[in-house]
Amino acid sequence: MRLILLGFVAGCWALQRQGSLPADSALGFASAALAILVVWLVRYGRTTRLAHGLAILLAVSVGFCWAAWRAHSRMGDWLPTQLEARDIEVIGVVSGLPAELSPGARFAFTIEAAPHGEHVPARVQLSWREATLELRPGQRYTFTVRLRRPRGLANPHGFDYAYWLLAQGYGATGYVRSVRNGPQEAAHEQLSWRIEAQRATLRDHIRAALPADARFAPVLVALVVGDQRGIDGDDWLLFNRTGIGHLVSISGLHITMIAGFAAGLVHWAWRHSFGLGRRVRRPLPLWCPARQAALVAAVLAGLGYGLIAGLQIPALRTVAMLSIAAVAAWSARTPPTSLVLAWAAFVALLLDPWAVTQPGFWLSFGAVGVIFLAASRPEVPVSGWWPRIRATLASAARTQWAVTVGLVPLTLLLFRQFPVISPLANAVAIPVVSMFVTPLALLGAVVPATLAAPLLALAHGALAWLVVVLQWLASPDWAVWETAQAGMLETVLALLGTLILLAPAAFGLRIRLHGVLLILPMVCARGEDVAYGEFRAAMLDVGQGTAVLVQTRAHALLYDAGPAYASGGSAGAQVIVPYLRASGIRKLDHLMVSHEDADHAGGARHVMDAVPIGIRSTAAPAGHALLGKAEWVACAAGQQWRWDGVQFTVLHPNAGQSRDGAIGSNARSCVLRVDNGRRSVLLTGDIGKAEERELVEKMPAETLRADVLVVPHHGSGTSSSSEWLAAVNPEAAVFQLGYRNRYQHPRADVWQRYGDAGILRYRSDETGAVTMVTQGGAYAMEAFRQAERRYWREAPAAPQ
Repeated sequence: MRLILLGFVAGCWALQRQGSLPADSALGFASAALAILVVWLVRYGRTTRLAHGLAILLAVSVGFCWAAWRAHSRMGDWLPTQLEARDIEVIGVVSGLPAELSPGARFAFTIEAAPHGEHVPARVQLSWREATLELRPGQRYTFTVRLRRPRGLANPHGFDYAYWLLAQGYGATGYVRSVRNGPQEAAHEQLSWRIEAQRATLRDHIRAALPADARFAPVLVALVVGDQRGIDGDDWLLFNRTGIGHLVSISGLHITMIAGFAAGLVHWAWRHSFGLGRRVRRPLPLWCPARQAALVAAVLAGLGYGLIAGLQIPALRTVAMLSIAAVAAWSARTPPTSLVLAWAAFVALLLDPWAVTQPGFWLSFGAVGVIFLAASRPEVPVSGWWPRIRATLASAARTQWAVTVGLVPLTLLLFRQFPVISPLANAVAIPVVSMFVTPLALLGAVVPATLAAPLLALAHGALAWLVVVLQWLASPDWAVWETAQAGMLETVLALLGTLILLAPAAFGLRIRLHGVLLILPMVCARGEDVAYGEFRAAMLDVGQGTAVLVQTRAHALLYDAGPAYASGGSAGAQVIVPYLRASGIRKLDHLMVSHEDADHAGGARHVMDAVPIGIRSTAAPAGHALLGKAEWVACAAGQQWRWDGVQFTVLHPNAGQSRDGAIGSNARSCVLRVDNGRRSVLLTGDIGKAEERELVEKMPAETLRADVLVVPHHGSGTSSSSEWLAAVNPEAAVFQLGYRNRYQHPRADVWQRYGDAGILRYRSDETGAVTMVTQGGAYAMEAFRQAERRYWREAPAAPQ
């Protein structure tokens, strides 16, 4: 049965790897064939290996078809392309907990009606700059909005925002242009809206009971209602660096604790008939055994807490396991824990087939599986309070060790880093958060404000003390081990090595230590090498902005760091740093920020915070806020250096112009040429036609010539003159820009000019990241969207 349930999981996973969805007709044919196979198995199947194998294949097919049908249904509700960027008046209800932005808010909005008969999605995500703190779930508004289809940046190893929108059920994103009516209270009309309104009430209650400057108030909110969006980025970095990120959310441990408390309370009260033994004719245990009543209470408490948490994957897994175990116990059965875990995975994907690709799914089920494996070892009975304490501590240490070792492959595969000090950090944090902070936070969320304030203050103080300890633990450089993205072979070997390492003691220490050798290839993964004399240039998809990473054999240069985002993040943190880690780059030898405009320099500080930098150069004025307080040198024409047989040459600006605030920022852009004697790429920032003309006039023809050109100023009308294109004479040009950007880049005549010149055109909003790799006298260009096709990502033909 386990393999059949896991077959369904495999089918759901296989669908998420497809470049396109099967047609409706093919899906209908497959469903009919599956029905026939089911009938055959029921009629003729016995316990033969053939029947069992067919049942597993059937489960895989059912999982695939189920996930495909759900995807068809959800994507069929996406916004039609012709309605993008148009003003649409909609009537609907705020159906999710708003996330506060600066300024405004972002929130889920359920559309009930759209005048004029336009087909709009049932659920969208909106941003509203004028939103106030009074915006709450369950309020009905009439908005005029502008929407666009779910879409995100497309980069190797990057966060796939479009897939996240699909999984969350959003058919469009957009922003509020104006408000005609509202708010009107509508929370009572649907249970889900009432739950979201209650979550907002609990969040506001916690915030009101704490001082306005309470640093860890968002952590307490996350522990109660599962809303992690307010946690400071530096705190998240610390939690992840120490491996306790799972504790600052509503985890399975917290739900189990609440369910266990509810079960124990009801069991005791039921046995005593709630103190009504003398007043009821028939005691409650005679109607229903106390054990079964406690099981019902445990499931209801776990489900209620999970709903308040938003029922994310850890909560969903725990509630499913509680329900399955309760049903088994109610019917006097004791199924193996592995079967309960398999059923929980099946139920989770039945409700949310997209969860199969989320890190939380694998880490959550992986951690529980490892805990069950560690707990399967027989315990030696002991007597006396001190031996029992020692045995309990030893058991907890073994379990923590098993979880730490068991999750190494998954953690490295999903995040390319592993917190070495996580066993010690969790040994400190688990008792503090789970046994002290969480109960106080939950109690403080439901009692009156006068009682809530001291309870939450105690919880906040405990978190502050814990963070001091975590900062000390995380301070060494070796606290986190980072690796490049491992391949399939290294991952399989590491998973096998983990199973051997965690094998029962009967296998012997020598055999189990062989598991370490199988894990080493993944732990020491280095990434794809670049040959001597060659280079790789990755023109990343950062939206409306520029970021190009150039790698040689043993060096790396980052040219520009992309924009900062309204949410407080940046392309540096969300695109560049994950790409660096996955590529095995632990240090940037040179960071060149062409000029100070936010779409080029906005991510620089996050990059500098994440990796060591050798040289920093820029044409921005000294002390500019976007560049922080680090020491920067001026980039100036004539500067050149050679790495691993590859030449780097700065062509612009002149030494007297660089870093001069009196000159326009675009005109000061650093222009960098990278060439290995056979192939070259030219990086141009935001230079205009005047700077192009200056370069054409003063530079020898062979110095400007380049095989690949990163188009100046994103293809605006102020750049890319005919004389410039003739001088550079590129074979390919990359336009780095945002989808439907407000500047309307690239301008139509500029785009056409490149096409008329016979230049292959790539635009990052349609291709995602574009990577140039030299190889001997040739080079290859790879567009991420077209090379890594997925059914939810649009991938028009490229190049054009």
